[in-house]
Parts: sequence; C-alpha cells; structure tokens
Amino acid sequence: MLTVIDEYTRECLAIHVQRKLKHDDVLAVLTDLFTRHGPPEHIRSDNGSEFTAIAVREWLEKVKVKTLYITPGSPWENGYNESFNGKLRDELLNGEIFYTLKEAQILIKRWRHHYNTIRPHSSLGYRPPTPETILPRPVGLPYTALRSAQQGDHNRQTLT
Repeated sequence: MLTVIDEYTRECLAIHVQRKLKHDDVLAVLTDLFTRHGPPEHIRSDNGSEFTAIAVREWLEKVKVKTLYITPGSPWENGYNESFNGKLRDELLNGEIFYTLKEAQILIKRWRHHYNTIRPHSSLGYRPPTPETILPRPVGLPYTALRSAQQGDHNRQTLT
C-alpha cells in the first residue's frame, strides 16, 4: 500500500493498494494528487526503490517539489505517516482477511473515508480532518419547513 498523508491537516489523501508497487504507481498517484491539490513544497518519504527511482526524482524536480527522504532505519522521521499506518493496521488490517485485491481496495477505500470524515483525531481537537458537512437548521424553523424549502430549491435548480 502506498499511503499519502497531508502532514498539516492529517488528511489521508490516498491509499493506493496493489500486490506490488513500482515507481509508475507512485507517479500516477502523485500526478493525480498534484492535479487535484496542486504540488506541495516538499514530499517526505522513505527510501524505498519506488520513491528513489530516477524517473520519480526527475519528475519531482521538473514540477519543483523537493524531497525529504528519511534516514534508513529511522521511521520516527516520518512520524505522521508511521502513526497513520499503525492506525490502519490496528483499526482495519488486523481484523480483516482479504480474499481478492478488489476486496482489499474497496474495504481500504471505505476505511479511508471513515478516517477522514468521521473518526476523531486527538491532534485536531477530536475532530476529523475533513468532516462531512450538514446544512444547519435555522433557528425557529421547523425541520419539515426546512426540508420542503430545500426540496423546492432543488427542483428549481434542476429546471433551470
């Protein structure tokens, strides 16, 4: 699994699940993330061959992203990702047996959504990194009136 964490927000941006990861997989995931979020100033990673491959280093240099490789045998230098990987193992992987790659991809994607939108994080004041939002009920307006108004707005938007 290739896990990508935003160190600032603690959001898990991606978990790429394959039987074997190569530098092409890293490039595909990073390209997608850079397209959606813009390129970061730095990327911190271990010294795995998929990250130190010449193609990955040259591509990162072209898009002006600096690399912060951790010292081999020093996982504490990548604490946010190591902590995330521990939670992934404790909360999902230790309790599952995946019979197919597709099953693993689906269940891990579902857990990632839960991790980002529902699961409280102590470092974020016991809030999730990207909570799902709900439309608050205006004070004094009963729920049924609000629901009717929302449905009316939706119908108007659909017709225009």
